[in-house]
Amino acid sequence: MNSKGSAIMKIAIFVMALSLTACAGGTEPSAPPEMSPPMNEEVPAPESESEPTPETARPQSETFDLMTAEGNQSHTATLHQGEGFSLYVFEKFEFDAGEGRLFLSSDPEYEVVIEPLPADYDLTELETKGQEELEAFGEVSNHSGELIEHPLGSAELYLQASSGEGIRDYIVWQSETGDAFLFRLHNPKGEAASDFAGPVLVSLSTVRSDL
Repeated sequence: MNSKGSAIMKIAIFVMALSLTACAGGTEPSAPPEMSPPMNEEVPAPESESEPTPETARPQSETFDLMTAEGNQSHTATLHQGEGFSLYVFEKFEFDAGEGRLFLSSDPEYEVVIEPLPADYDLTELETKGQEELEAFGEVSNHSGELIEHPLGSAELYLQASSGEGIRDYIVWQSETGDAFLFRLHNPKGEAASDFAGPVLVSLSTVRSDL
């Protein structure tokens, strides 16, 4: 074999040796690729389910069923804000927020005054005061605990005095949220008495303290 053929043979053997070496090295595990360091991206934290949701505001108007001379009818009332509380007021009524006074537009003598009570109010003391106030108007009856289907059925104290001039009520009532109020109601004897009594009691049942 001449020198040229010998050189070609050596090159072929060298290539074969490289191929065998590559095949043998393929069985070894390759080194893991280097991971690039994570970027400092800000990820918003998930909202906690235990966090309280904000209280929703009361609707500006609500519809209530009222018993009228024509039967049970639906009437819309508008939300009004008082001093530390709110309530729904029907058409034909007005509300004086400064005095906490709800009255019939056509005759303001038909009225109720709303007074928020402190958390530590004394029911016995209030009952004594109520008796004294109403005795000057007429004979006092105690209807506490008797108001089953009444709009103010949860009243702790319900004193009432009646005379030839009409009816007066002295009521200590708690809302669904546990806040207490004193209602002094004056319903004179007259043609507007029926227009006043039903709607005003429903309005009083919607009184709520501001959160």
